[in-house]
Amino acid sequence: MTAARYRISRTTPESTAGLIGSVALVAVLATLPWWDGDGSLQTPLVVVLYYLSLAQMWNLLAGFAGLISIGQQMFVGIGIYALLQLAEVVGIDPFVSVLLAGVVAAVLSVPVALFAFRLHGGYFAIGTWVVAEVVRLLTTESSDLRGGEVRSLTRESLGGYSLDVRTDVTYWLALAMAVGATAIVVLVLRTRLGLALRAVRDDDHGARGLGVQVTRTKLVVWVVAAFWTGCTGAVILLNTTSTTAGSAFSVLRWTALVIFIVVIGGVGSTAGPLIGVLVYWAVDELLQDADSWRFIILGSIAAVMAIVAPKGLDGLLQRWRPVQLFPVRRRLVSDNDT
Repeated sequence: MTAARYRISRTTPESTAGLIGSVALVAVLATLPWWDGDGSLQTPLVVVLYYLSLAQMWNLLAGFAGLISIGQQMFVGIGIYALLQLAEVVGIDPFVSVLLAGVVAAVLSVPVALFAFRLHGGYFAIGTWVVAEVVRLLTTESSDLRGGEVRSLTRESLGGYSLDVRTDVTYWLALAMAVGATAIVVLVLRTRLGLALRAVRDDDHGARGLGVQVTRTKLVVWVVAAFWTGCTGAVILLNTTSTTAGSAFSVLRWTALVIFIVVIGGVGSTAGPLIGVLVYWAVDELLQDADSWRFIILGSIAAVMAIVAPKGLDGLLQRWRPVQLFPVRRRLVSDNDT
């Protein structure tokens, strides 16, 4: 009788199948502009994809780092206005400006962190909202940014691209934002940074005692989330082409709704935002002409989930069948199991 051999592994047969299925789905979605001629699927999917990107970044902060921010609309707005300035004033290609808008958001996130990281718990959440409101008001009053009026991307600032090209490239950028955000979360959680994040989330004083550099750990994930959220904001502008400071820095659209999505799907779960955004899509399709009711219903579902199932729909699914689509923890497995 031979002794069983064991090894450390993250993957399972289910997660491998899930990864293959995810890659196949992304490949199919990437070809969507070529077979969805009337845009009946592409048009709503752009919105779903950028909400998934925002949800993954908020979940990275709140679910895995314990940084519960209600000021993420600040980085969406910064990304929107950075794209406007870069494309209109500087004359940089609008699609190139998406990444540059993310850089602007990342740079401006550092001084915000210097203030916000001095706050804890509910004070941190309120502090981020206050800073976001200050940025909105400054944008509204700025004569250079003209935040008090409706600003639109002109044909020249859009690089002279045809409508079809702009629509397709914007869709591909939204897809890249969603896939990239999911990949960032999974890859971060598989590194030492991910272990440090969860230690900080559970007990920052204890994490500091174990040698974790708490401030640096928080700052890294904060800047990464700000960069990706800023890029997503720029994509949102490419999709809508016009904005005001009020809509660009809307706490209801870019933070509250994102929180609803994550809470419904499951806070602190890599698959939670994916599930939550599917619920959002279903509600959005049912209530296309009732914008207020969409928020009310999603908020009500989130409130019920927070009471009945704090781990969200993903937590309920894990109770029924514990399958990790994007596993991040190592486990000891026997070679006889493979």
